[in-house]
Amino acid sequence: MKVSISGIRGIYGNDLNLHEVIKFSRLFASCLIRPKGKCVLARDTRHSGKIILQAVSASLMEQGIDVYVLDVAPTPMVFRETRKYGAGVVVTASHNPLEWNGLKFVVDGRGIYENELDLMLKGTTSKSDKYGKSYDIVSEYLNELFDLVVQAGTSRAVTLGFDLGGGATCSYVEGLFKKLGHKFHCVNDVPGISSRGPDPTIDALNELRTLVQENELDFGFAFDLDGDRLVVVNNRGEKLNPDSTLLLCIASALKMGMKKFVTSIDTSVSVEKLIKSHHGRTEYSKVGEANVVKRMLELDADAGGEGSSAGFILPRFNMCRDGFLAAATVSSLDRATINECLRLASEYVQIRSKICVKSTVHLKLLDKLLDQFGSESSQILTIDGVKAIFDEDSWVLVRPSNTEDAIRISVESKANNAQSLYKKIMEKVNLIYERVK
Repeated sequence: MKVSISGIRGIYGNDLNLHEVIKFSRLFASCLIRPKGKCVLARDTRHSGKIILQAVSASLMEQGIDVYVLDVAPTPMVFRETRKYGAGVVVTASHNPLEWNGLKFVVDGRGIYENELDLMLKGTTSKSDKYGKSYDIVSEYLNELFDLVVQAGTSRAVTLGFDLGGGATCSYVEGLFKKLGHKFHCVNDVPGISSRGPDPTIDALNELRTLVQENELDFGFAFDLDGDRLVVVNNRGEKLNPDSTLLLCIASALKMGMKKFVTSIDTSVSVEKLIKSHHGRTEYSKVGEANVVKRMLELDADAGGEGSSAGFILPRFNMCRDGFLAAATVSSLDRATINECLRLASEYVQIRSKICVKSTVHLKLLDKLLDQFGSESSQILTIDGVKAIFDEDSWVLVRPSNTEDAIRISVESKANNAQSLYKKIMEKVNLIYERVK
């Protein structure tokens, strides 16, 4: 089981069981939300979601918390609702394989910070003098997002394709884009049934690509199981890399006059170059949605996100990656802006992989890498793992995963150099791992 600011995640019935679900639900209630007294609950469409949601609900009510249940609903909807109710729990493992599940904790419209997670892990539960109650609710999220798009005045007539992956976005996406007046086609739009895996960033998305080509659509959009990640397919049926989602959304933000951005440290250099070319400023944060949001709030940033997670964040609307917002934003772009972004993105190649590594050796491995990278790079950043910048177009990041017992390796460079740089880095990481394990 993996415990981080991204949530509690594990394989249900194996390292994640109802005992752990109840324990962490009680801790969340007792340590972080009891003064608020309210909590929104939702789940994605995994088969284990219903029983876990019931266990979370009972645990929170035992601690005196009133629960407001959306049942199957996307993560961005829950984040938006917690601005009203104060706290939320989403039963989801996001993009992880279907046998996984987990809990994502939300307070005051944002994911929990590292210090709040520490408070939970070190805390204890105490008995409440009352029991909470349960209420079914209907969210205004789609109406509020519609109003935001209309106020921005950027919507244009397009024909779209959606791959909903059988996830929590089913019916909600159709409702929003029908209201926006767009024509669209859907695949994998039945909850719990999908021809592909839950993570669109690694799936080929063949069905969506074919849908776009055969129907001559303007865009195709693929969501992950809980609706915070969005992968774009262009009008030629080509799947774009995850960073392109953020790049296109940032382009729209720049056109609206936004200048201050925060992105995770593993985001493509193309995003920073686009912002700089429009006289904006980029700051980096640790990887992890809550880390990006925390840095945004510290700097009063306009927008940003995580390129590697295909996630766009507009904090004045929602303090999380929001696939619905990203889809509405990208679909509003004019062809000239789209072409500018895709030309810039095509200059770079990102290669991302991971090595299964026990957490006990993470620090040893990173310390050894830091020594070796120091003499080879022009700049070293250590806010999250070790990032070595070799020149203005080339970098590598090696960091511990927030969601798995693994080390993640990200490499970016020009097309003629990326593969050789990746091979060199992987050989170095594997060699050091053999020495320290």
